[in-house]
Order: sequence, then C-alpha cells, then structure tokens
Amino acid sequence: MKVAIIGCGTIANASHIPSYLANPKAEIKYFCDIIPERASAAVEKYGCGTAITDYKVALDDPEIEAISVCTPNKVHSIITIEALKKGKNVLCEKPAARIYSEALEMQQAQHETGKILNIGVVNRFNTAVNKMKELIDGGELGEIYQVYVSFRSYRSIPGLGGPFTTKEIAGGGVLIDWGVHFLDIVMYCCGDPAAKTVSAEKFSKLGKPIEDYVYVDMWASEADKNGTFDVEEGITGIIRTDGPVITFNGAWAQNIGESEMYIDFMGTKGGIRLQYGGDFTFYSTHNGMLSETKYAFKKRDHFQNEIDSFIDCIESGEKLPSHIDTNIVTAKMMDAIYRSAEEHKEVVL
Repeated sequence: MKVAIIGCGTIANASHIPSYLANPKAEIKYFCDIIPERASAAVEKYGCGTAITDYKVALDDPEIEAISVCTPNKVHSIITIEALKKGKNVLCEKPAARIYSEALEMQQAQHETGKILNIGVVNRFNTAVNKMKELIDGGELGEIYQVYVSFRSYRSIPGLGGPFTTKEIAGGGVLIDWGVHFLDIVMYCCGDPAAKTVSAEKFSKLGKPIEDYVYVDMWASEADKNGTFDVEEGITGIIRTDGPVITFNGAWAQNIGESEMYIDFMGTKGGIRLQYGGDFTFYSTHNGMLSETKYAFKKRDHFQNEIDSFIDCIESGEKLPSHIDTNIVTAKMMDAIYRSAEEHKEVVL
C-alpha cells in the first residue's frame, strides 16, 4: 500500500514514519514538507520515497491509497478534505482541527466520500488504556460517577512564541495540545458520553510577556521573544455528561514544581489511577480489607498499533475507535470548554 507523509516534523519522524516502515504492508512513496530540506532529509534518513513540497502531487498520484497528515493544526481540515475527495484514506494527527466547525466539515467529507478518516488519538491503541477499559467494561469499578483529569506540568510551554502558542495556527493552547489526549482517554473508557453542560476558565499568566518567561528547557524550540502568545497555558473546569462528571486541571506552566499527568476513574466498587503514558493502579476492597492492585502485562508501541490498524482497516473497512464519527464528540466538548472560558459562563449543550 503506497503511503504519503504530509508534514515531516517531530511527530512524523518520531512516530508515523517508523511505524509505516515497520509495517510489511506499507510503502512510503512521498515525504512532503513546505520546507524542502525537511522532506529531503527524510528521504536520505529512511532510504526510500521522493521528496516533494506540494501535497497535491501525492493526492494526484493514483497509486497513493493512504496519507498521514502531520502538519500544524491550521491546515488539518484543508488537506484532509481535499485528500478524501481525491479518494485517499486519511490518518490525521490530533486534534482533528483547530475549531469544531472545521472538524464537522471533515466529518461531512468523510461521509460523502466513504473513505477512511481516522484521527490520531493514539491512546485508544495503548495497551494499558485498553487493559483498563476491559476492567471498566467488565464492571470491576461499578458505576463510574466522577473522573478527575490532571495534565499539569512545571514551566513546559512548547515553542513559546511559535506555532504552538499562536491561536490562528494551533487553535488553542494546553487544552488542544495535551488536554485532547487526556479527555479522549476518558471518553473512550467511559463509552463516549455526551456532554450536557460545561463550565471552564482559562489562564494566560506566565507566558506573558514572553521575555520574562523563565524555564530550563523547552520542547519544540527555544522561545521566540518576538513571537506570539495568545493561547491558554492553563485551564480548569467541570463537564456534566450523561455518564460521569468530569473535572479537569491543565497547565503547560504553573508555579508548582510538579508534573501531575494522570486520570482518576472513581467508581462505586473501585477506582483506578492511570499515569499518563504509563501503568495504572486499581483500588478496591476485598473481604473487608482495602486493596491496591498493580498489573504487569506485555506492551506494544501504541503508534505502531495505530498505524497497523489504519492500514488494516483500509483493507477490511472496519470502523476504528479513532474514526472521525467518534472523535467529533470530544471536539464538540472541547469547543464548549473554550466557549465557556471565553464567555465566563456555563455552556449548555
């Protein structure tokens, strides 16, 4: 199956490209990036494919069956919709789009064309998350009535002043960058409950002014002191759903020197704390005693699982948990979070 990589930045090189190369059914034909050196570097590094700067070259090639969209959020919907209409199957990195209306347009294009459109909510392919979901689905936690989500870190704004902190490009800050993964895990494990009301507040306190921001290191790039910071570095709120109540606290940067990246699922029979990207602990009672259970199990790289599942579903027609129809539920919820924070009032859905 011939594949094109659109966008040859960090996520492509760290995850998508190696996973396609490890899949015996896939062959990367094009590496595309608007920065020619990036595309050429990928060809040289991986010893395959052709470097291009215009993604339309790949979309016009009848041999291409699948593309990975690994670009900044601003052009997710543009490239994805055009690819679907050209008969290509698409795996688009998270978030689906900058804003909910763009995600809806992507969903409509998928429905009209019938091609595959999966979103890169990679935790749905994570071994620990799926093992935990099995316990939840099996009733081990009883009724899950509350979920608490923490995606907080200490002075970790990525690429301050660049694309990550420019709303017109990214669509938002810590919520759309980190929070999308955490909230997606909650939705996946709780059966994608529909949000009823949302109340949230967001903060941009520490990244402004850029020249005063103190940090040790910075993912993505160094601070661009002449750049833009018009997104949130922190966010908090509560979501009432037709399932559990979800409360969350997120921060790219905070004046607390701790990294707290976890999700608590609280049920009537037991509870689980999932360390993001790691393992989980099950808390319950047994024979009148409190218990803590830790599990050991074989794990497989979740990006490899995601890419393999994408290739397989193109052949089989199977609808994956990462399909746009599922992701749109979380996109709608995140839109409500941002609206509530902007308007400083509760949003009813």
